[in-house]
Amino acid sequence: MKATGIVRRIDDLGRVVIPKEIRRTMRIREGDPLEIYTDKDGEVIFKKYSLMGGLSDFATQMCDTLNKTTLHVTVITDRDACIAVAGAPRRDLMDKRLSEKLESVLEGRKIYQHQPGETPIPVSDETGKYFVSCAAPILAEGDVLGCVLFAAEEGDLTADDTDYKLLQTTSGFLGRHMEG
Repeated sequence: MKATGIVRRIDDLGRVVIPKEIRRTMRIREGDPLEIYTDKDGEVIFKKYSLMGGLSDFATQMCDTLNKTTLHVTVITDRDACIAVAGAPRRDLMDKRLSEKLESVLEGRKIYQHQPGETPIPVSDETGKYFVSCAAPILAEGDVLGCVLFAAEEGDLTADDTDYKLLQTTSGFLGRHMEG
């Protein structure tokens, strides 16, 4: 754990303000759910909660199936990181934080398809090897929970209409699954 040197008091309603710089660094937005942990040393730990994180086994099976069907590198994310990967070494993408450009695509709530000539969107800024060829946000009850995407290396970012429809269907299914 890293000390920040910031000290905050609890108000009369039991609230603590998380400083803006920490929220920005950790990409915590207004309305984000936080999970609270305690340990035997009396520490209280806040961790971003991911609804999609509980689906990691299911998401892995979904990625494997899509990869076998399409032969594309397939990734399922929550709002912050890759939670399932198939068709690429897991260490290259698994648990890697999403790039800011990919987060912007998610917040736009529309399916993205790379067009020839445009600057490719990296899946993660931590690894510059894979870029998004097509991505569909997972929406549940109006909230963006993550996305399903096909990735490729920079020279091979082609996704056709079938890929687009397949991701649209998969993200719709996952969104309804999360609502149910």
